[in-house]
Amino acid sequence: MCWCFTSFTWPLPEKSSPEKLFAALFYQMALSFVTDAMVVFESGLFALTLLVAILGICAKLGIVSPLVVADRGLELLSAAFIFCVLVTLALYVSGRSSSDKSSSLKPHVSGNLVHDWWFGIQLNPQFLSIDLKFFFVRAGMMGWLLINLSILAKSVQDGSLSQSMILYQIFCALYILDYFVHEEYMTSTWDIIAERLGFMLVFGDLLWIPFTFSIQGWWLLHNKVELTVPAIVANCFVFLIGYMVFRGANKQKHIFKKNPKTPIWGKPPVVVGGKLLASGYWGIARHCNYLGDLMLALSFSLPCGISSPVPYFYPIYLLILLIWRERRDEVRCAEKYKEIWAEYLRLVPWRILPYVY
Repeated sequence: MCWCFTSFTWPLPEKSSPEKLFAALFYQMALSFVTDAMVVFESGLFALTLLVAILGICAKLGIVSPLVVADRGLELLSAAFIFCVLVTLALYVSGRSSSDKSSSLKPHVSGNLVHDWWFGIQLNPQFLSIDLKFFFVRAGMMGWLLINLSILAKSVQDGSLSQSMILYQIFCALYILDYFVHEEYMTSTWDIIAERLGFMLVFGDLLWIPFTFSIQGWWLLHNKVELTVPAIVANCFVFLIGYMVFRGANKQKHIFKKNPKTPIWGKPPVVVGGKLLASGYWGIARHCNYLGDLMLALSFSLPCGISSPVPYFYPIYLLILLIWRERRDEVRCAEKYKEIWAEYLRLVPWRILPYVY
């Protein structure tokens, strides 16, 4: 929750210095660790509900302003960036000194300082028994929601609330809530399984997710877009299909990893070499979940219309990222599964986009 708490619970003067913003960030990071430790056996949804309830009560009582993020977004972004740099340097130093031999904590040192700092040294480093990788992802998703809520409050105050803003807010809120409901599925994703925790992931979680994924909201705050009924229906259709593919594919993969014999779409799963799922969404295309994710990202931008490319930065960036990640995963799987992977490619030749790519 880190900087998300900072935005609302630390009283900021009219002209906040970077030092005070960073002090607030560091202070609230400690508080968020305590909060996460208290709910370590609860779901992320419980933590999110608790956070929003506390902030809502504080806003109602006049203790904090719900507009603080919308009014000081750039300052918070700068403080979050500095925080990411310092945290990842600490992770690097801690990882270098670790003698743990477990797969999640064993240090992987290449000798290149920049490379090791960027990609990380340990797979799942911990602090006070809290998995930092999960903690930072949770903080980023909560931050995204809180930025959106602050933008929504600002648009209401300014009298600029539009159908486009409401549609964008609904789609994002549903996506974020769904993430916390199905947070367990994160355990079978590429980030958790393969990526070590370095600047790339920490920056992505604490800064890129909340501030980049909310670009459409910032844009709509200053640009009014009126959508036609067919446009709204089409936008909802893109969101629902994207959600069905994204959530369905991730759910099938997660269930398969827990019990490889669980039926997929009512039929026994097709399994290659006893390890690779080749039925359901995963029998249609490799990384079909990426297609769903891209459709969801597009649905967040469509409410902004087509007058500017700015709101489409997120889906364009995501397209590049997922193609790069898919290729990295292809190489990793080819090395890991060898002849089994070759058989899987024969059964499932399409990548991300069925019958096209």
